[in-house]
Parts: sequence; C-alpha cells; structure tokens
Amino acid sequence: MNGYGPANNRLTEGGPMSDVETRTEPDGSLVIQPHGAMGADRALPLRQLLIHAVRKVRPRRLIVELGDVHTLDPINLGTLAALCGVADDHRVTLVLANPTAEIRAELLAAGVAAQRIHYMRETVSVETPEVASMS
Repeated sequence: MNGYGPANNRLTEGGPMSDVETRTEPDGSLVIQPHGAMGADRALPLRQLLIHAVRKVRPRRLIVELGDVHTLDPINLGTLAALCGVADDHRVTLVLANPTAEIRAELLAAGVAAQRIHYMRETVSVETPEVASMS
C-alpha cells in the first residue's frame, strides 16, 4: 500500500504504459506511479505520459511515485530532470516521491533540485527485543 487513493489509470489504460498506475487524489494531485525497471524501451511512452499530464491535464501538483522503480536508465533520468523545467513553465508543482537512494543520487547528479524529492511513505516502528547483557 502506498498511502494514495485507488488507481484510476485513465491516462494509461490499454496503452504502452499500462503497467503505470495513474490516479487523482482528493486534493487534485495527479499521481503517476511506474513499476519495475524503467529502461529505454519505456522511455518514449513515459515521456509522452508525463508531458501530457503537465501540458494538458495541468494538475496543481504532479507526483511521480518512484518507490517501485528499481532502475532508471539515462533517457528516463533525463526525462525526469527536464520535466522539472516544463512543470515550472506550466505552474505545476512536481514532486518525485520515494526514490531509492541510488535513484535519488542519480536525480541529484542530473540537476534535479533536492526540494523536489520527497519521501511520503509512512514508516512503521517495530519493537526490538532488548539485547541481553554480556556481563
């Protein structure tokens, strides 16, 4: 569970990005959540989806949920970096949510501002047993 509402997939249904969930949150935010490895074979459809979301849908906030993305190839990395400027031009707040540490480092190296990267998952505290004393 990712803490967002149910997927509506209106933007991706039946298309080449059908393994990408899309949904609109009650606050009007559009969430786009790709899954798995984001390789070059998925670069064009992802770019088209993201640009369509910013230019045509124009949500107040676009959240690209990266928590289930294992790898991001250089083309998709460049797409996300360039999307920052496009979103600014169209007055859409762009949030890149929950990337792995490796993907976060790649995004920062590509010029994505740290303020755009957010960790939104709820953490669960687990009680650990006390360690027995060795004395």
